[in-house]
Amino acid sequence: MVPSAGTLTRLELMTTDTSTPRDFESLTIALEAAEARLQSILQTVPDAMLIIDERGRVESLSATAERLFAYAKEEVVGRNVDMLMATPHREQHDSYLKRYLTTGERRIIGIGRVVTGRRKDGTTFPMHLTVGELQLADRHYFTGFIRDLTDQQLTESRLKELQSEVTHMSRFMALGEMASTLAHEINQPLTAIANYLKGCRRLLERMAGEQVLVLRDAVGKAADQALRAGDIIRRLREFVARGESERRIESLPKLIEDASTLAVIGAKEHAVAVSFRLDPAADLVLADRIQVQQVLVNLIRNAIEVMSEGGARRQLDIATVVADGDLVEVSVADTGAGIAPEIAAQLFQPFVTTKRKGMGLGLSICRTIIEAHGGKIWVDSRPDGGTIFRFTLPAAKGEGQSLVE
Repeated sequence: MVPSAGTLTRLELMTTDTSTPRDFESLTIALEAAEARLQSILQTVPDAMLIIDERGRVESLSATAERLFAYAKEEVVGRNVDMLMATPHREQHDSYLKRYLTTGERRIIGIGRVVTGRRKDGTTFPMHLTVGELQLADRHYFTGFIRDLTDQQLTESRLKELQSEVTHMSRFMALGEMASTLAHEINQPLTAIANYLKGCRRLLERMAGEQVLVLRDAVGKAADQALRAGDIIRRLREFVARGESERRIESLPKLIEDASTLAVIGAKEHAVAVSFRLDPAADLVLADRIQVQQVLVNLIRNAIEVMSEGGARRQLDIATVVADGDLVEVSVADTGAGIAPEIAAQLFQPFVTTKRKGMGLGLSICRTIIEAHGGKIWVDSRPDGGTIFRFTLPAAKGEGQSLVE
């Protein structure tokens, strides 16, 4: 915190009574130079900056602060800084200041915290406030550095919303994939049960007796229920397979940016370096935004998880390129241990997994999504070690196109 030149002049005059005219002239020049340096700082410092005295009155403020709070310098200097604060800090600021000057107990100085600022028009915004302190003679001055958090919080809110959408879609697709697989597997034994029961019924028709009639009726009803269960399973499969989605023209780089932002959280903790090689020609695709982001998040997280298990080189490469047949190819390459050929051949089948605690649905869901988009997904071994997952999407040209299936 730096007080104004006028304050310095008063302090020096109070503590000096032996200055010669030449000393006074030198002091004046030094103070003017200090004032010029301060004003230069206030005009160029990127964050909003305020200087207040021990009574909370504003001594100086930076040009960024003027723009942030929408006040001219003349409207703020000399007034209490609480005019720039929102409730409840506005009403409590003077008591905070008095308590610190009395007790010396630091609650924000040198620490910083998120508070709410107030603009001239009364609108409020979140900001991070860091406070410094300077003591000259018996006077205290405080410097506040303010960073507007509006864009940051909007970004965080958008990421949370996007993560919620992707998570919801992931669970929905996992449920659908599981239901479809189970329906396929269960339908076979149900058909066998129905056939066996029909065979038993034919045998019973050749026999006579009261008990045989009861048994024949029971077997018939059992066969009917088996057929009914099979019909329910078939309808469930049809419902899941239909999986309505809305596809629009989307920016592929934007899809990758959003998905990677979600997926690479924690990548630094595992010392994973991430690189992007995005072909400008592979820009627009016809896709369901949330579904494709789900595929990307799944592949990127899998790659990070594989590399976190060991290995000195941990490099994740995400790339796009124009493919044949009006398609765009996306690749996610890692430097992990790789995948055994016998596993790679069935990797996209339901309930096949290389993870100790995995369900084996993630890649199966990815395949379902990509094939529903008219593309394909496959896996290659990286020449220098690792794995490359690739998938294609239909390229799109123009704007406003939408496809609902």
